[in-house]
Amino acid sequence: MIPIIDFRHYDESHAASIASLAEQVASALTSEGFMGIQNLGIDQSDIERTFKVAEWFFSQELSMKKLSSYAAAGENFGFQEVGIEHLDPTAPADIKETFTMRNLLNHDPADRRWPNDLFRETMIDFYQICLESAYRVQRVCAKALSLEPDYFVQKHQGENVSLRLLYYPADTSYSVAPSQLGAGAHTDYGMLTLLFQNGVGGLEIRDSDGRWQAAEPEADTILINTGDLMERWTNGRFRSTPHRVKSKVGHNARFSIAMFVDPDSATPIQVLDSCLDHRKSEASPIITAGEYIQKRIEASHRRGVPAS
Repeated sequence: MIPIIDFRHYDESHAASIASLAEQVASALTSEGFMGIQNLGIDQSDIERTFKVAEWFFSQELSMKKLSSYAAAGENFGFQEVGIEHLDPTAPADIKETFTMRNLLNHDPADRRWPNDLFRETMIDFYQICLESAYRVQRVCAKALSLEPDYFVQKHQGENVSLRLLYYPADTSYSVAPSQLGAGAHTDYGMLTLLFQNGVGGLEIRDSDGRWQAAEPEADTILINTGDLMERWTNGRFRSTPHRVKSKVGHNARFSIAMFVDPDSATPIQVLDSCLDHRKSEASPIITAGEYIQKRIEASHRRGVPAS
């Protein structure tokens, strides 16, 4: 069961409010690595508008979508068709289409891969809204880990923060291997991921016993999970939990929107003082965020290269 946490009373000037949320967030991320957040400050109308634009884009002919094609992992921007990405590099390719937008506020507005001005403006608006909301969660995490309030905020100024639109088609023309998934089993790379779902299920989370459990969409709830770099920061205290998405071929198409809140490239990831004595006797070696993120992205585009 994914814990649900209500941020309705989030108030940076009210210590008791932040302390209460910090206790709940720490419990959820320690036990599950996932949590459902309500009342985070993102209007439903903004979510619905962004989904509407995403659904418009994915409804276009493939030849039109390919005008926005992804060029390189280092940039992490653009459209990818079915069969390109292997989130599990040892498994068949994912049955999904994506449009990824890294470092959105600094991306060239004249880039011809933007489908149109409405698309670009909608994504920029939603990115800014999500980033401000993610900062609230980061401040609560900082409290839970005995850090200054803006410890994480200062390390997430957008260089590796990416907004991603995802489409899992129902089209039965796709040839699906028995083990083929919409998104292969994986962990996320950075600190936090915010996930918005359109009401169609398919996401599964691996529990501590190794069993896959359905994570059905909850109304008015944003699903948030911690990634690998947060697990490294906390020396394993906050879990980076494996998850996957079942193929939707022959079922209802699924749309989702993910906001990957990953640290700026030069950020060194080393165990926090408050986590030095938790679980692991030897901490993971220090690595920069950019080095780790690029390694993971590149592995997801090369079949047979295990992520690590």
